[in-house]
Amino acid sequence: MSEKYLVIKITIKKETMKIIIKGMWVFFGFAFCLSAQAQQQFTLRNAIDTALRNNFDIQIAKNNVDIARKSNTYGVAGALPVVTANAGDNGSISSVFQNFSDGTGTSVSNKGENAVNAGVSAGIVLFNGFRVTATKERLNRLQNLSEIQLNQQIQNAVADVMVTYYDIIRQQSYLRIIENSLDISRQKLEIVSLKNNVGMADAVAMLQSQTDVNSTEQLLALQKLAVEQTKSDLLLLISAKKQIQFTVADSIVVDGSLQLDSITAYLHRNLLYLGAEQQIRIDEQIVKEVSAQRYPSVKLNAGYDFYQSNLNKGSISMNRNYGPTAGINMQVPLFNGNIYKTQADIAKIRVDNSNLEKESLNNSLTTQATKVYRSYSTTLQQIDSQRINFDMTRKLLDVVLQKFNVSQATILEVKAAQFSFENAGYLLVNMLFSAKVAEIELKQLTYSLGM
Repeated sequence: MSEKYLVIKITIKKETMKIIIKGMWVFFGFAFCLSAQAQQQFTLRNAIDTALRNNFDIQIAKNNVDIARKSNTYGVAGALPVVTANAGDNGSISSVFQNFSDGTGTSVSNKGENAVNAGVSAGIVLFNGFRVTATKERLNRLQNLSEIQLNQQIQNAVADVMVTYYDIIRQQSYLRIIENSLDISRQKLEIVSLKNNVGMADAVAMLQSQTDVNSTEQLLALQKLAVEQTKSDLLLLISAKKQIQFTVADSIVVDGSLQLDSITAYLHRNLLYLGAEQQIRIDEQIVKEVSAQRYPSVKLNAGYDFYQSNLNKGSISMNRNYGPTAGINMQVPLFNGNIYKTQADIAKIRVDNSNLEKESLNNSLTTQATKVYRSYSTTLQQIDSQRINFDMTRKLLDVVLQKFNVSQATILEVKAAQFSFENAGYLLVNMLFSAKVAEIELKQLTYSLGM
């Protein structure tokens, strides 16, 4: 059986072998495509949407907005009436000994007494120095501040996701540069091996070439790890439940239309700046609330009371009272050790501090925008020339490698050209990434970061 198999195997034609080999390549290519499709394609839009749904800091900020919204009512501000109901049933046992002026007397021992009372009362503030109005306005400002902080948290999450996403692209670009370098190192080793077989290369060249291949393979493994680690950072930012395999885009496109004048003109839309403005308004309302304590307060009270007492002693056996009540109370503060005045002065100082913090923040934002824009514009100017430089180093490497193949260049010249190619590639990728990060930061400063 084995001999027959050998005969059949030997008589296969070359054309048939080509068809079989071609079919195997098609099969492996199809299998590779299926493997690639098994990884999820993760776009920047997907990453941002997932982060906005799952980010814990955003969820906390949303809860803070709900708290501020629920607290922002006239009831919390003290403008609505307060209605209370009360009831009681009290019993007692007592002894009474009485002597009257006519010489007579009475004596009651261990007689029980029962008193029942019930009532409904309501009170509403008519005037307290406009403190209710100031408190309600402060609650409005607190709600606005919580919404600004939520938007700030959303912008921060979007910016973090974008920077990490483009960092993955940067790490993948490094990976491709190393893969190209490894391919060059293997070609160099192959050339040296062929020369060594015919006695045209020494052991030093062989060892150097093999060392370059080994070092580049190690660097490639480390770079693959860096890519996976950065992907894990992105999954953490979007609060993914588990680690998944995914692919991202392979290019960084920088918006080159930003201008410094338009950026500085729109810094008033910066969320930190808006938050500082809201804090000033909040502190101003606190000043009004504290100052209102120095004014008279007028309160309207009304109610309905019922009282019944079963005495079982003396000449009165039962006493019952019931009916509505109403009245107006006014309270005028005269002196309390200047506590209210001191509180008002402190509140005014807080307003001054909030204004100073706002001005300081404005200066910081302007300086930050100017510095980031300088980095952005300078990097943009260098990207085009660096692309040309990268293409030149790639062509130089090809020429040097061809010359090395025909023994017109040394292995050191190949290594130098290879080093220039790698550095030019790294520099171009870093420039693109730096420009993109600066673009993201500038748009975040003016609350114009697209989502």
